[in-house]
Amino acid sequence: MNHFLLLGVSMLATTAGFYLIPFCKKAVFLIVMMSVFGASVSVVDTGGNVLILDLWGDKGAPHMQALHFSFALGASLAPLLAKLVWGTTTSTQNHTETDFVPLVLNRSSGATSDSLFAVPEDMTLLWTYASVGTYVLVVSVFLFGLFCKKSSRQKKSTASGQEARRAKYHWALLFLLFLFFFFYVGAEVTYGSYIFSFATTHVGMEESEAAGLNSVFWGTFAACRGLAIIFATLLQPGTMIVLSNIGSLVSSFFLVLFHKTPLCLWIATSVYGASMAVTFPSGVSWIEQYTTLTGKSTAFFVFGAALGEMAIPAVIGILEGHYPDLPIVLYICFASAIFTAVLFPVMYKLATLPLDHHLKGRRKVKTRELCFPN
Repeated sequence: MNHFLLLGVSMLATTAGFYLIPFCKKAVFLIVMMSVFGASVSVVDTGGNVLILDLWGDKGAPHMQALHFSFALGASLAPLLAKLVWGTTTSTQNHTETDFVPLVLNRSSGATSDSLFAVPEDMTLLWTYASVGTYVLVVSVFLFGLFCKKSSRQKKSTASGQEARRAKYHWALLFLLFLFFFFYVGAEVTYGSYIFSFATTHVGMEESEAAGLNSVFWGTFAACRGLAIIFATLLQPGTMIVLSNIGSLVSSFFLVLFHKTPLCLWIATSVYGASMAVTFPSGVSWIEQYTTLTGKSTAFFVFGAALGEMAIPAVIGILEGHYPDLPIVLYICFASAIFTAVLFPVMYKLATLPLDHHLKGRRKVKTRELCFPN
């Protein structure tokens, strides 16, 4: 499918999800809507990477960093905006947990009809979802406009350019990249999801301090992705991946050793967030230098990232239940950093192996020409 059309349709489905979720009255229907919502967002995640590669190819490293910076920026701003919106409705007076029980019971007892939709009693909820849905709708309109303006000549030239480069071990590289992103994204989401509960349970921080620690992780993550737009014009994607792997390995190592020390926890968390920021977009730009990515191949390793995002936090949740006294989160993040640090040199050797043979062959030809000019 045309990239702009696919992204536009996906954003349109996301808009429908934003508009309908506040009206969902049955839990089953809410689950269905959230599933459709997740599927449409996943198409945008994969299609955005493919679109960058389709437009700029292996020269699109800064654009790839800018795309993923927008992800990090939205993830950082959304909780702050939600806190501002919801804080105005719940902070007017103090309540205890038992004060809300009669209110919840009254709402549940009044909602006994079998209808799937109902207008929410809190209109702030409705307007919050509607405003975000309208923003997504505007974006989808722009994507449909780009679809209408894209010429067939551009598609033909892009297709011819994609056939020009294919690594000898194309699918082996994609499989290793699948594993690389599985552990990288899994560790990223795991640390961001569990650091609050880890800080309060194992370290003994107050909830406000733990929330600040969580904000430091995602804040440095977003800031470093913004700076990576500039760094991508100066450094090769492979160099940025190596630096990120070193930073993740060192910071996660210090987290394991000194997680009981608050100062070290704050510093290592900020370094870990900054180190994790540029790995994914740099990895996509790096593999494009050696083999041309299509929609199918990109979806393959993005699926690996999504699988790690789902599986690793779930496994850690199970392990935390069996070993509550151990910092399982930090152990898993450190093990993931070791795995990715070891795996990338293997991928690099595999990607450059045909190129090395080609260069050796050219050197032999030049040597023969020098020794035997005739």
